Amino acid sequence: MIDFLIEMGPHLAYFILLLGSFVEGESVVLTAGFLAYTGFLKLEWVMLIAFCGTLFADQLLFLIGHRRGAEVLARHPKWQKRTEKIFALLHKYDTLFILSFRFIYGIRTLTPLVIGTSRISVKRFVILNFIAAILWTLISCMAGYMLGYFFADSIERIFHQIGHYQKIIFLTLSVLIIGIAGAIYGYRKVSQKYKKEKNRIDPTA
Repeated sequence: MIDFLIEMGPHLAYFILLLGSFVEGESVVLTAGFLAYTGFLKLEWVMLIAFCGTLFADQLLFLIGHRRGAEVLARHPKWQKRTEKIFALLHKYDTLFILSFRFIYGIRTLTPLVIGTSRISVKRFVILNFIAAILWTLISCMAGYMLGYFFADSIERIFHQIGHYQKIIFLTLSVLIIGIAGAIYGYRKVSQKYKKEKNRIDPTA
């Protein structure tokens, strides 16, 4: 991953960071913080992009929840348990929960949508979301930076050692994916042809 980003250049790394921060991808932000320590990325840009990504994504989800949250949740009954958990945490901890939900695994992406269906006002969430985004950005980016400070040499050595195997694994997975996709496509074509022939023989089928 790190070797690939270095080969493609910092602009791609910044773009991946933006996408990762949309979904609170700590692994992506930690990697970006590590690359900032190595000098490949600039820490100030890493923090700015991570902050904007997480701020925008959660604000958008809140607004969707505020306008059509009940309808969206009704379409996804599998989310019911997590929704109930979010409401319970919001009722119990209120402001503290809004400031910290980004660090709670399993519900962090769904939480702003659910909060949008509550009585939390847009103005209040905007303020708390801004503060929470700053906290998440500082902690996540600096954690990656400090990871580089303490373990940069060891991590780089490990990645260089497994680099050759990464290429082999990547090629193997690519072949498997193409093969599976081809098999599925062929199966569907054969099934469609079989159904057409069956309908010709027996129109009532």
